[in-house]
This record gives sequence, C-alpha cells and structure tokens, in this order.
Amino acid sequence: MNPTPNSKITRRDLVTQAAALVGSGLLLRKASAAEDPHAGHQMAHGNAGAKSAAKAPPAVSTGTTEIFAPEGIHYKPVITPNGKTLPWKMVDGWKVFHLIAEPVSHEFAPGLVAECWGYNGRVHGPTIEAVEGDKVRFYVTNRLEASTTIHWHGILLPSGMDGVGGVSQKAILPGETYKYEFTLKQHGTFMYHSHHDEMTQMQLGMMGMFIIHPKEPEANPPDRDYTLLSSEWKIEVGARRPDPNEMTDMNVFTFNGRSFPGTAPLLAKKGDKVRIRLGNLSTMSHHSIHLHGTTFKVVATDGGQIPEAGQWPEITVIMPTGSTRTIEFIAQEPGDWVMHCHMLHHVMTQMGHKFGNVIGMDAKGLDDRISKLIPGYMVMGTTGMAEMGEMAMESPPNSLPMVGGAGQYDYITMGGMFTILKVRETLPADGSDPGWYQAPPGTLSVAATADELRRDGIDPKMNTGTGAGGKVARAFRVKTGECAM
Repeated sequence: MNPTPNSKITRRDLVTQAAALVGSGLLLRKASAAEDPHAGHQMAHGNAGAKSAAKAPPAVSTGTTEIFAPEGIHYKPVITPNGKTLPWKMVDGWKVFHLIAEPVSHEFAPGLVAECWGYNGRVHGPTIEAVEGDKVRFYVTNRLEASTTIHWHGILLPSGMDGVGGVSQKAILPGETYKYEFTLKQHGTFMYHSHHDEMTQMQLGMMGMFIIHPKEPEANPPDRDYTLLSSEWKIEVGARRPDPNEMTDMNVFTFNGRSFPGTAPLLAKKGDKVRIRLGNLSTMSHHSIHLHGTTFKVVATDGGQIPEAGQWPEITVIMPTGSTRTIEFIAQEPGDWVMHCHMLHHVMTQMGHKFGNVIGMDAKGLDDRISKLIPGYMVMGTTGMAEMGEMAMESPPNSLPMVGGAGQYDYITMGGMFTILKVRETLPADGSDPGWYQAPPGTLSVAATADELRRDGIDPKMNTGTGAGGKVARAFRVKTGECAM
C-alpha cells in the first residue's frame, strides 16, 4: 500500500495491511520456530533435515576469528573476521589440507540461527591460505546426505581437479573422501565452493575464500590483511532453514556469513597499511561496497594484480557476483568508520519484507480499531523504518529486526552487510575490540545552540514554500479511511 493524493484507503486495505504486518512479524505475537515452510521440500532435494540430524547432529559454527600462523611463514597471515583459517601440515613436500562438508548450525547474528551446510563446522568454510609454488593436496570428506564436489574458483589447475560434478569428476558420494592435488601457479585472492547442485549447496553456505601469497616476499606488505566474503540468503521469519529455491527476494545479507550486529569489526592503527580482500558469491546480487573515512585503491582482481599506473582512488567498489577485488589504503584518521553495501536493501534483514508502505499515513485511532480484530496490533513505519528496531519490540522466534543494533550515541539504523573499521592511535595488545571511538572536543556533531543560530543568521522555521501548514504537505498526509483530495 502506497498512499498518494488519489488513494482511498478502505477497510479491506486495512485488513490486508494488518495481515501483511502479521506476516512480517511486526505484531507483538510469537511465531513457532518449528514452523519451517520449506522442510518437506528440503528433504525432497536431499537436504539434511531432521532425519540426518538424528544420525549426526550438525556442527555448531562459533563465529570466533582464528588465524593460522605456523613458524617459518614469510607472509602476513590473513584475518577472516568471524572466520577461521584452515590448518595444514607438510607431508613429503606437499601442503596437506582436510575439508569436511557437513551440516552446520550457524548463527548469523544473535537471535537468528539456521541449519546450513558448510565446511569444518563453519559457515562460510574456513579460509585457505597458501603460497605461490606450493604443492597442495586437499582431502574432501562428505558428511552430507547429498553428493557434492569442490570447485577452486579462479585457480589455474588441471581440468580433472576443477571440481565440476559430471564434467571434470564424479560427484563425491555421502561418506566418501576425495583427493585434489595441484601446484599453485599464481598468487592473489580466490574462492572455493561446491559445484554440484550449486543452487542448493551454495545457498546453504558451501563456500569460502582461497588466498595465495606471492612466492617472493612483498617489498611493502600490509600491516593488516583482511578478507570478507559477501553472500545473501532467504530465511523466512521463524524458519530454521535457508530456502535454496529463492531467486529474487533475499532477506539476509552477510559478510563472512554474519549480519550486523553480529559482524566483528576490522581494526587498524593510525598509519597502518590495510588490505581488504573482497569476494562475492551471492546467489543473484552484485554489491556496492562503500568504506567511510578514507579513499582506497583497487589493486587486484581475481584475474591478477593491477599495475600501479592502472589504479585510481575510490570510496566504493562494485563487486560482481562470482568475483574478487582487493583494496588497499593507509589508515589515517582515527574513528569508527562504517563499511557496508550501498545497495540499501542489503543493509536490512528479514523483518523488512512483506509489508506495505505506510509512510505519511495518519494512524490516529488505527491501533484501537484493528486491535479489535488482531490483538496486540501496532502500526509501525509511518515515519520511516528506524523505529522498528529502535523500539526493541519482541520479535518472532529466530528472526532479526529490520535494521540495526545499539550504537554509542543512538540506535544504528543499518544491518545486514555492514561492519565497522576501527582506526585508533593504539590498539589493545591482545587484539580485542577497543570499544567505541571517543571523539575529541570540537570534533563531534551536536545540536546547534540558539546563540549559534543567531550568530550565523539561520532560521530553522524558515518557510521553504511548502511549510508544515502548506497545501502540498496537507495533500500528502493521508488520513486512514479518507481520500486525500
């Protein structure tokens, strides 16, 4: 419903609106977490539902950040916020890894847990880290109830190691362990993911980052080397399983499998050279990743390093699905700087879907009228969407509010694909979150005083031609049950 000067809101409209709001979880009522409308369909597609859970409980994704930095490496280890680097061991000159495809009970953010598929108890799978020239061997064990494969996205290797089911290999059956081995011929930022029943398996979380460091140590390595993998999901409010059949209406957007406020911040000291490796394996969406507080240069793609003469400053980088981009910058200005997708519906979550547009509606008396039909009804969204998270209303089980989390000054009215770069003069020695930035005196935006307004000749009540009492404003203020004309 989108009120316009020519709209007439009927009783049927109100009931329809109420029903839509019920569906989006904006009523003070509880939905059963056990109500998963996709459960039967998932089993039909070999999805590991209750049957498999009884046999082998899913691994639980911790969301902690774990690097792998054995002695003797010459590179700066990658940091995967909320993620883990896959350990390896040397066996007769081969760097040996073990990936386990399995069901994972994964927390996207506090309040939203879903039954996904991933690797080694993680969604997304652990970051693989190696060096150009390494001979690598991957053992892949399948603990799913469905067949699978792994594709090494962007890696130059023999065709038979490419991991495309039916084309370059047989699928890995449940219970089987396959071996992939090849020599790394390049360096850069790459990815890996299932390439068997991709629609289901990738949309349930089977993907990860693959970082290859150059053989020769870098002359000017980064002080901080981060990696963020973007993805998107459809999880109905109250459901415990992502819907792999959704093609357009995704409602959970993540960095490294996490939605804000569940995303870990990126930390840097003033003067640090920071590298962020961005990957995008979203099902349908490109992303416009925007960083506040600095400019950066795109220094590499998944096709290789960009010559310095071909780099230029940016504040936003477009991430086509199936691609990687590597950005670098010097952290110069202390503060809390947000990093997010600038496709604005990608910084909101489940509760922002399936309800009508009530912005500008005069809702006086509407709560009382509709609550006679639907107890607990509350009109929300007449002045925007921020109030839906700010009011801290009770949400249906296993769901996230439309936007946000608590901030230092106010409620943060963004969620989803959102994190924070925290730049400080010094950081805690243990690498922990330094907390919110305390702005020095004179550097924080605050309410203007009456004296300041007088000094600079500013009249907040200045008539711009369509003041609050003007005809235009009145025309667009729709009262429920009346025609605006």
